Amino acid sequence: MSRARILAAGDEFVRPDLLVRALDAELGRSTAPRRQRPDVRTLDLGWPTRPWGKVGEVVEAAGDEDTMIAALDGVDAAVTHLAPFTQRIFDHAPDLRLVVVSRGGPVNVNLAAATRSGVVVCYAPGRNANAAAEFALGLMLATCRHIAAGHAELSGGRDWPGHYFRYDSAGFELRDSTVGLVGYGAIGQLVGRLLTAFGARVLAYDPFAAAEAFGPDVERVHDLDVLLAKSRVVSLHARLTEQTSGLIGAAELARMRPGSVLVNTARGGLVDYDALCDALDRGALAAAGIDVFPEEPLPRSSRLFATRNLVMAPHIAGCSREVAERAAAICAGEVRRWLDGEPPAHCANPEVLSTRR
Repeated sequence: MSRARILAAGDEFVRPDLLVRALDAELGRSTAPRRQRPDVRTLDLGWPTRPWGKVGEVVEAAGDEDTMIAALDGVDAAVTHLAPFTQRIFDHAPDLRLVVVSRGGPVNVNLAAATRSGVVVCYAPGRNANAAAEFALGLMLATCRHIAAGHAELSGGRDWPGHYFRYDSAGFELRDSTVGLVGYGAIGQLVGRLLTAFGARVLAYDPFAAAEAFGPDVERVHDLDVLLAKSRVVSLHARLTEQTSGLIGAAELARMRPGSVLVNTARGGLVDYDALCDALDRGALAAAGIDVFPEEPLPRSSRLFATRNLVMAPHIAGCSREVAERAAAICAGEVRRWLDGEPPAHCANPEVLSTRR
């Protein structure tokens, strides 16, 4: 292969320099015959200072089509976090053969257009699993033990909040509590391990998980209603699909134990947030911790801002320095495999591989 031309389209999280450094490290480990060092050019798309959104027909993308078309001129492979790859961009990038997205799924890529153009699309599953699992535990502790609420009262200059020492107002420990996990993929399994270390009893509901995923410390539950009724804390880790949209609505919240806690670090569309606000306002739930919303940024008019016993975070469960570094390394590995003629580790359109030019 002649000298490859690679675009590292980063942003303020998965930075261009992280992508370049990871490429240098990975290509230095190649066992293929000695080749010229690829020509790597960089592009900074400026997210999150510049917001993401819909670009053309793709979602959760940063940048614009004209910028990408110019940057991809003569490029063979691109690695990115959020750059858009639309039909129009593929039409104007005839040399492009590989796109690697440093996310759990290539939602910012028109996969059908990439396939029609003969472009292999790879992604980075598991890049943020540990970060998201730790954050879910953080929200559980912040809600169950009044950490966020206590901070808000102290920082707001109110009287010393001694009411938390009343028995009826005191929080509860995770040890010996029953925690139900809805969704038991990579993140759910990590959360289960962490909870086991805390001494919690862990239940998990996931009709798609393999039987071998459930170890002796996690009890598989085949009925969501049963899990909701038994759990003191319910933590969501399911994917958002047509089947799971609105999975937790008014009826499901009513099945949860009085005084229980709901945590959502998965996707906002899993929960009917109006119903959640109702449950919190009437005291049916003790608290909720949420990191994801149906609309982001959350509009200031949202009812969530006025709901009591609610801990919110701005969709940062999967955000850590290690995640950015890991994502860059996963991308670089796919580029190295592509250059060496090896099959990719995580390909979203494997049908292209049989027609690779």
